[in-house]
Amino acid sequence: MILELKNKIVKVFLLMTVVLAISNHLYALPKVYLVQGEKATQVEKSTILDFKNDISKVIEAEVIVITDKDRIPTNGTVFLLGTIHSNKKLAKLSRSKKISLSDKQPGARGGIWAKLHLKKYRNVIVLGGSDVQGLQYAIYDYSHQILNVDPFEYWTGKVPVKKKSFDFFNFDGKTIAPPLVPIMCYFENDVDELANYRGKLLEYDWESYTEMINSLVRIRYNAIQFFDMLGRPEFFVRPAYKKLSPNYQIDEAYLEKMIDYAHLKGMQVQIDLSLGYQIHPLSVDESYCWTTYKEKWIEGWKYYFEKTAIAKADIFSLRPRHQVWDWEYTSACGEDKIVVFNEVYSVLGELIDHYKPNATKIAFCYHDGMEMFNEGFNPPKDWIAVWCDDGFGDFDYLPKSTKGYDFGTYMHAGFWKNHTVHNPYPMKVDTIMKKMFREYGADKYCQVNGQNFRPFLFNLEAYSEVCNQPENFNGEDFYQTWCERYFSKEAARSAVKSMKILHEVQTGRNGYVQHLWEILEAISYLSNKPIELPGKDAVPYSYERVENDIDNLKREIDSFQVAIDQAEKGMETNIMNKEFYYSYILLPVHLYSNLISFESTLHEMALLKREFEQTGDKLSIAKAELLLETGKEKLKLVYKNCYEGDQNQKWDNWYSPEIRRPNNGFPTFEMLDSISETLKSLNQ
Repeated sequence: MILELKNKIVKVFLLMTVVLAISNHLYALPKVYLVQGEKATQVEKSTILDFKNDISKVIEAEVIVITDKDRIPTNGTVFLLGTIHSNKKLAKLSRSKKISLSDKQPGARGGIWAKLHLKKYRNVIVLGGSDVQGLQYAIYDYSHQILNVDPFEYWTGKVPVKKKSFDFFNFDGKTIAPPLVPIMCYFENDVDELANYRGKLLEYDWESYTEMINSLVRIRYNAIQFFDMLGRPEFFVRPAYKKLSPNYQIDEAYLEKMIDYAHLKGMQVQIDLSLGYQIHPLSVDESYCWTTYKEKWIEGWKYYFEKTAIAKADIFSLRPRHQVWDWEYTSACGEDKIVVFNEVYSVLGELIDHYKPNATKIAFCYHDGMEMFNEGFNPPKDWIAVWCDDGFGDFDYLPKSTKGYDFGTYMHAGFWKNHTVHNPYPMKVDTIMKKMFREYGADKYCQVNGQNFRPFLFNLEAYSEVCNQPENFNGEDFYQTWCERYFSKEAARSAVKSMKILHEVQTGRNGYVQHLWEILEAISYLSNKPIELPGKDAVPYSYERVENDIDNLKREIDSFQVAIDQAEKGMETNIMNKEFYYSYILLPVHLYSNLISFESTLHEMALLKREFEQTGDKLSIAKAELLLETGKEKLKLVYKNCYEGDQNQKWDNWYSPEIRRPNNGFPTFEMLDSISETLKSLNQ
């Protein structure tokens, strides 16, 4: 009896073991193996970790990172990742001609996707690069195009749909050609909204900064120029900034941490060696005469290299302009500025060669620098000459000759006159960039000013695409495909129509911030008070200044209602990423509309005040006083939409007037009270 009971227990135990084994087999997570080289660089490892996280967003799987020294498992999906120098298995496949991958094939910053059926490894996927950046593009392109992981996921809220199973082999093998432009540099400039909306003022919070870098790398930007984060002069000199942050002090340890992270993600770091940063500022007097204060300039550059994290940079640049403020160099000691900067670039070039012999050197022909280049400004030939747009994708000047220099461009995805509301212009990106490539060979470098990044995702990616493979870029197609990536097709059509009008009304170096200046001009005239400017003479009030703005604004208002109607139509029909549609398409046109509607009321009042000045009819002033109440209601709406901002709480505070970039100011109710006092005095 006891023996029979024992046998039954053993049988039950064996049965349970079998059932458990079958259950584990049936419900075990699929395995994905990422095979990196034992000699993989930190950048490769970081990219492969991103890939591991991307896969986990798409499918519940056990994603395991192993090295080329480990035995390749026969179960699960296997990815071979790396270059022929970092991954021995890829090197072996290259030698045996099973993959077309070498230093020269496809070439620097190029990569491959391949599917292989090997006796030893079974089925494997190869994502490889001729170099580390080529590997990055192979991986990030696969994540975007096959896994549907959006490069702007953090900023747009677009996430992939998680699936129970996934066919990783559902793609065609291909060669990823090297981008035409070898250096795509993001310029962090005028970043107040991004740096202020959470955390410490005038400094990126770590999450925003790292997510910005992560997105830039995924769309092929491989360099970043630090500028604001070096402590630009405005931050500790200009009254508006001193009021915003009275105890501003650059955090050099944090700057170094940001540089290190950029390097970890495979980006080169660029520093403009102008001399106004809080990190070691040149005095204003010393900045006006190279001949007298040459040693002071050199001392500042040496300090950068010897005492600061600037020494970690890979690219160094300079503008042939004033070295503290970004305006034309006007010598206080009778120098010829072209002669001065021919010498400056020679001396600085020698210093860079001494401290960082393999660094890239960039000469920005910015504003008057383009005239200087055409008239005899000739830095040493190992500097890349970079031609600069007018802030809106056009050029005020073109080179008479490139004079044998390697040539590049400096373009604006966002400009200080429209940094609150974007100005989408992919067709201009298309025509202008191709012209610069074709006629001037300006394809050795491209810097894109992204302002505060988030509103300018559209233009940022357009510039990256045209600099990658210009023959495949079409501005009209980009409009549609970019919007359809985020919105339903019907909503995308409305979004495109709205954005096109938004671009059209911002012609002539116009934009949201330009309207703030026009509003100041109108308020100045209506209150009989000059416009006070920091460090400059006050601007006298006059009707003529307002008169120049009236007709332009009327044309904008007449056409802009269509932009609002289309944006709202798209909001009604959109079934995808509703919060992002509101944030990127609808909110900007409302913000712009609110502002120009308020300005229009000020213009009506200005016309009435002018009528009084010409005729003495006090009825005109009485009408203007009545309109002032309308103006107050419209200004309330401006503030309401600024404070409410996005529907997504992640972006709370972004548009707050108190922490926005202070250029051209912002209208206040106190200003309207001043107008009221002036009108009352005229009506007595």
